[in-house]
Amino acid sequence: MVTHVAAEAQGDERGALLSFLEEQRGGIRRAVLGLTEEQAASRPSASELSLSGLLKHVAETEQGWIARAKGEPPTVQRDEANWHECFVLVDGETVESQLEHWEKVAAETEAFFRSVPSLDDSFALPNDPWFPPQERVSMRWLALHLIRETARHAGHADIIRESLDGATAFELVAREQAG
Repeated sequence: MVTHVAAEAQGDERGALLSFLEEQRGGIRRAVLGLTEEQAASRPSASELSLSGLLKHVAETEQGWIARAKGEPPTVQRDEANWHECFVLVDGETVESQLEHWEKVAAETEAFFRSVPSLDDSFALPNDPWFPPQERVSMRWLALHLIRETARHAGHADIIRESLDGATAFELVAREQAG
C-alpha cells in the first residue's frame, strides 16, 4: 500500500491523480490490518462509524461515481430506506470481501480514467437535492472528489483504529512493511 506518492512522469496528470487516490485508499486498508471482524465493526466513539463500515462506504461511493461518469446507475441504489446499510456490513459481507470488492472497483476506476479522451470531458451530476440542478463536472473534478472523499474517510479510519488498540498510522505502516 502506497505511503508516499512519487512525482508523476512529466505530463501524466491522470497518473498523478490516480496515485494520490491510491495513497488514500492505503490509509483505509492499513486501518483494518490485523483486526477481527468484531473489532473492525466496533464503534469506539459516539459516532456510528466503524472501520468495516467506512471500508464498505468508500468502495460503494467510488463505484457509484465512476458509474455515474459512465452514464450508468450505481451498482447499489441508496435512498432513505437503505442508506444506513452503506456504513455497516450485512448479509455475510466481511472485511475481506469488501477489500476484494474495492480492489476490483479501484481497477475499474483506473481503467476508466485511463480511457477517457480528456480530463476536461464532463458528465451531469445526479439529480439530488444537494447538487445544483443541471450541473456538469469534469473528469478532473471527479478524480479530485474521489481523492477528497477517500482522504476524509482515511482520517476517520486513523482515529477509529487508534481508539481501538492504540495503533497509529506510523505503526501500521511499519507492521505492513515488516510483512
